[in-house]
Amino acid sequence: MKLQSQVSRKVGDTEYKKFWIVIPEKLLKELGWKSGQELEAKIKKDKLVIEKD
Repeated sequence: MKLQSQVSRKVGDTEYKKFWIVIPEKLLKELGWKSGQELEAKIKKDKLVIEKD
């Protein structure tokens, strides 16, 4: 997996970025996740945990 970002807008000297994680299709199929599905993110013991909402 890879964490990616891009600048979404710049206001004055401040840049605002969007971040996303690319998840391999094989893992998405195993989880039964589909595009547009609501997900919930939590931090547990310094780890990011993402679950279906």
